[in-house]
Amino acid sequence: MSTKAAQRPATAGEMSSSAVAPTVPVWDVAVRVFHWSLVTVFVAAFLSGDEWDRFHELAGYTAAALVSFRIVWGFIGTRYARFSSFVTGPGTFLAYMRDMRAGKEKRYLGHNPAGAAMILALLSGVIALAVTGYMMSLDAYWGAKWLEEVHETIANGMLVLIALHVGGVVLASLRHGENLVRAMITGRKRVSD
Repeated sequence: MSTKAAQRPATAGEMSSSAVAPTVPVWDVAVRVFHWSLVTVFVAAFLSGDEWDRFHELAGYTAAALVSFRIVWGFIGTRYARFSSFVTGPGTFLAYMRDMRAGKEKRYLGHNPAGAAMILALLSGVIALAVTGYMMSLDAYWGAKWLEEVHETIANGMLVLIALHVGGVVLASLRHGENLVRAMITGRKRVSD
């Protein structure tokens, strides 16, 4: 082997299998399709707003159907999809947040307690949007300005939650040295430390 070849970095094909961290399946196809579908439908609904009423309604009903599916899958789905694998009590959430602020939070293979709280908040927000949106289509609430304002306030609140969610994903990715966006595409994460 020449000296020049010995000094260049190894290509991916030349690296030994021990250099690549082993991964395990965490998020199943149903969770990943739900996640990215909800992202797409929420963006479509938010952007269509007052301009394309029928499209906005269809996006809202689709989001409601997706959340309904996710709630059912949260009880009957695979291990990391089940609420029982990641939803914790307030004490665990607060302890995790304290550890996170101190920079010493534990890495979780599935969702961490902050992620779990965010999932519950986002699902609740979509449900609230769907309910208020549906109410606006009823004769009893037709043209009710207060209901339209509640719907818009929830939608804007969802933007805040989404920003916090993305920030949390970036922070956890940096702190734990893994790409959580890629994990939500591939379904795989690095084996626990």
